[in-house]
Amino acid sequence: MTVQAPRLVVDIKAVEENAARVVQKCALAGITVSGVTKGMCALPEIASALVSGGCTELADSRMKNISALRRMGTGLPLLLLRVPMLSELPLVAAEADCTLVSEPEAVRALQRECEFLVNSHEVIVMIDLGDLREGIWMGQTEEMARVLAQSHRIRCRGVGVNFGCYGGTLPTTSKLDQLISIGKELERELGYPLETFSGGATSSLLLLEQNAVPKGINNLRIGEAILLGSDATSMRAIPWLRRDTMRLEAEIVELKRKPSVPVGPAGADAFGNIPEFEDRGERLRAIAAIGRQDVRIEGLTPENSGIIILGGSSDHMILDVEEAGGGLAVGSTVAFFPDYGAMLALSTSPYVSLEVV
Repeated sequence: MTVQAPRLVVDIKAVEENAARVVQKCALAGITVSGVTKGMCALPEIASALVSGGCTELADSRMKNISALRRMGTGLPLLLLRVPMLSELPLVAAEADCTLVSEPEAVRALQRECEFLVNSHEVIVMIDLGDLREGIWMGQTEEMARVLAQSHRIRCRGVGVNFGCYGGTLPTTSKLDQLISIGKELERELGYPLETFSGGATSSLLLLEQNAVPKGINNLRIGEAILLGSDATSMRAIPWLRRDTMRLEAEIVELKRKPSVPVGPAGADAFGNIPEFEDRGERLRAIAAIGRQDVRIEGLTPENSGIIILGGSSDHMILDVEEAGGGLAVGSTVAFFPDYGAMLALSTSPYVSLEVV
């Protein structure tokens, strides 16, 4: 018998269609799209879909993925999305075309690596406008400008901002106006014009839909919207994008009627949490062969609306299938739609296979 691992099935045409729709909508506002591959570990088919969809650049947060994209030879420039570790700058200088930066020391070190390699590199200076992740705080750019001016092999391509990924801060027109103002000040400090004003990621698409992105913002870094058709920060499905891009399939390994509340003294679960249970009497329960080591269980939505995800351990997901409508058996599969966090985990788990259709 062939062992069937849990698998994430990707409809690559749906992803490509989403990419094209995002690119076209952004183009109407004079905005280019950096297609973000990190959600699927720079899967070659995903990279190709972003290229075919019209993205002008590919972006990823991990140098391992940037190196893989470089080997693919997509023909597009490559952007390192995470501010770099000093220890990885030799690889950054050799394989990325542009890097997000927030520390002057990273620019100095990158300059030294480029001198050694006799090449040049572009950077986008990140500005923190309140989300409290990476970036120079509220435009305190003087030191960065001095270091950039002294780094003849480093050119500042522009400024960028992050929203929502840590602090949940949402993009607003006034915040993007502030980014433009800070970028213009940096231009004066550097003595040359900036090419890119990158106004965020998927969360900025809502402003675009409302025609509220100020003129001057000319780039967005888009991953989730293209890959899933959703916007986690605003907790919405994006109505003009496809949601049927990928599904998780997992095999049932146990199917039994059991009580809905554990019996006996209770402590914490394997992850240190104190679980709570609703007493619904005896129910038909299934165990699927996938767990928290593979996926963020809370980010899964069952394809069958009669299935309820009760929880899971590292290797098992516990399901209430009392109202699933029959047809389930040990050895059959159940399907789920992942959100962004679940997709990230699934794509990096060595125990989950990826199938592109």
